[in-house]
Amino acid sequence: MCGIVGIIGKSAKEVVLDGLANLEYRGYDSAGIYLNDLKGRGYLTKATGRIKNLRAKMTQDEDGLVGIGHTRWATHGKPTVANAHPQFDETNRFYMVHNGVIENYQELKAKYLSDVNFQSDTDTEVIVQLISKVVNDKKVDTFTALKMVLAEVKGSYAILLVDNTIPDHIFIAKNKSPLMLGLGKDFNVIASDALSVLDQTKTFIDLADGQVGDITKANYVLENLAGEKIQAKPYEVNIDPNAASKDTYEFYMLKEICEQPSVLRHLAQYYLDEEGKPKVDQEIVDALIRADRLYIFAAGTSYHAGLVGKVLFEKFANIPTEVGLASEAGYHFPMMSKKPLFIFLSQSGETADSRVVLQEAIKRNIPTLTLTNVLGSTLAREASYSMSLEAGPEIAVASTKAYTAQVVVEAILAKAMGERTGDDAAKNFALKENLALAAEGVEQVIFSKEKIEQLAKEYLVLSRNAFYIGRGIDYPLALEAALKLKEVSYIQTEGFAAAELKHGTISLIEKNTPVIGLINDPITADLMRGNIEEVVSRGASVITIASKKLAKPEDDIILPDIDYYLTPLVSVVAAQLFAYYASKAKGLDVDKPRNLAKSVTVE
Repeated sequence: MCGIVGIIGKSAKEVVLDGLANLEYRGYDSAGIYLNDLKGRGYLTKATGRIKNLRAKMTQDEDGLVGIGHTRWATHGKPTVANAHPQFDETNRFYMVHNGVIENYQELKAKYLSDVNFQSDTDTEVIVQLISKVVNDKKVDTFTALKMVLAEVKGSYAILLVDNTIPDHIFIAKNKSPLMLGLGKDFNVIASDALSVLDQTKTFIDLADGQVGDITKANYVLENLAGEKIQAKPYEVNIDPNAASKDTYEFYMLKEICEQPSVLRHLAQYYLDEEGKPKVDQEIVDALIRADRLYIFAAGTSYHAGLVGKVLFEKFANIPTEVGLASEAGYHFPMMSKKPLFIFLSQSGETADSRVVLQEAIKRNIPTLTLTNVLGSTLAREASYSMSLEAGPEIAVASTKAYTAQVVVEAILAKAMGERTGDDAAKNFALKENLALAAEGVEQVIFSKEKIEQLAKEYLVLSRNAFYIGRGIDYPLALEAALKLKEVSYIQTEGFAAAELKHGTISLIEKNTPVIGLINDPITADLMRGNIEEVVSRGASVITIASKKLAKPEDDIILPDIDYYLTPLVSVVAAQLFAYYASKAKGLDVDKPRNLAKSVTVE
């Protein structure tokens, strides 16, 4: 969601603007920057829309040795220049950028700031105005005032604060929203995502919740809100910043779709030995086996990967598995078995909804495992165990390769558990060979992308509504396929268990309604054909995607055969390409769909 970049100790303008541009994939609606040249001149610029709009509003003279910048995804107040960050106080002394949500901002505003003239509708301005008031009324320094104010704040925040009377300091704070300090030679950077500043440094410190800092170009001090010093250990981020480039692709989404064969091959090499046996930390496998039931919590695409994971765990590990929406479970905690284990699926590892559930699990001493693409993330650090998805940087808002990585890692865990407990299905599950087949299958689908583009233009582009239908493991796939299409093309798309259509929803089928049928389940393939005939007889325009062994000559997309339980790895790619080409044909920004954000760090 919102992005933060700050730097102190070197020319800041281009570093901050480039860093914000690197965060554009997260989704936002406005941006802003504050620069101070340490000679008494400060520059504030804000704009709605893209970073290019912000850059266009700045003059060549504007620069500084201190800079803080922000991309905003509107929560409190509309996406306007006034509501964009940085926010500032009445005296124009303090400038702040903030990610997160201050839950009690209205109470703080009413209690302490009734005489203040506010310029925005944001919760952020309440905090910066309150810091100003505390400094003036209590006669304390800025760092102390920040800690005093945050002691009264409820909610999530990642904060950068500049006091232009001492502009060679950036004050920082973190709670529930990601924030990291990057260490350079005679300069330091602060960011919500390491990808934004990898061209500046690869040495980082992750802030923990409740930590604050006083950052200068040559030093840093980290404390908790009680003023106790924190000793933090830096670590290296070994991501090639060029991995986040588009190369020759028009959009990141297509690049990341096309990277999936290499992700599948890499995961097979990373987590499986030469004989195909899982290479998983023994403590993780032991913890999973001790559980009497697994509970997978996630949101969006990760939730759909969890539904596939349920099938895998129950088939190959022979353990009951439940899948829940993190946003619901955090506040309506489910009834537990006697020995539960929670698995969290998250691309970024910063999903706020999942973190609420994780905190509740920790309170109840429930063991937890996070599967994420960012091992230094909050969910990874706070869980009992964590495993890397190894998908590489994913920039497009609509997730593609992280989904396939989640399914693969779930399959690896299920096989590892089943082999340990002597389950025949797990022993006979030729995972390594099938991942190789899946990688080849994905490549074949990608090679047929021109045909998918043609079908998308013919059936989807002019439609307002569409349906994906499937049975068995194709049902959770239908949910994910529908999400992809609606995310990037704005076509209202629903995924259904095919037989459920006639229990009400078939009333929405009318002439030329696109229905995409998924046929990968050998048990229900004939029934699925019957369900397709039901919508055809109501006038639907049908596209069929079928495994080769179940295919008929009239099917539109025929997929190579792999193990049934891994078919989502191949068929999802066809769905991703349908979404991509529908969006592109409509002239939309494929990578940055409206109203959406890559990393959802607010509840």
